[in-house]
Amino acid sequence: MALFDVLGRSWALWVIWHLSGGPMTFRQIQHNCEKVSPTVLNKRLKELTSSGLVARGNTGYQLTVAGAELFVILKPFGAWLIRWAESLSSNEAEQ
Repeated sequence: MALFDVLGRSWALWVIWHLSGGPMTFRQIQHNCEKVSPTVLNKRLKELTSSGLVARGNTGYQLTVAGAELFVILKPFGAWLIRWAESLSSNEAEQ
C-alpha cells in the first residue's frame, strides 16, 4: 500500500499524531479521536500496522521506528495547519 494512500485515509494521520506521545489502547485512541467509529478505527489501525507504521504490543498500539520517523517529518505541519485553519476562519468571518 502506497504511503499517501494510507495517510490520505480518514483518521490515519490523527492516529499517528496521537500515538506519537506513546503507546495507547484502542479505547484511548478512540477517546482522542472522538468522532471516529470503532469500525473505521479498527480498519485504520490494521492498515497502519500492515504498512509497518504502527505495531500492537502488550501496552497497546505504538508507532514503529518507521512510524516515529514519519511523525518527525509530519510534526512541522501541525503549526502550519493551525495557522491555515485560523486564516480560513478569518476569511469566513469577513464574508
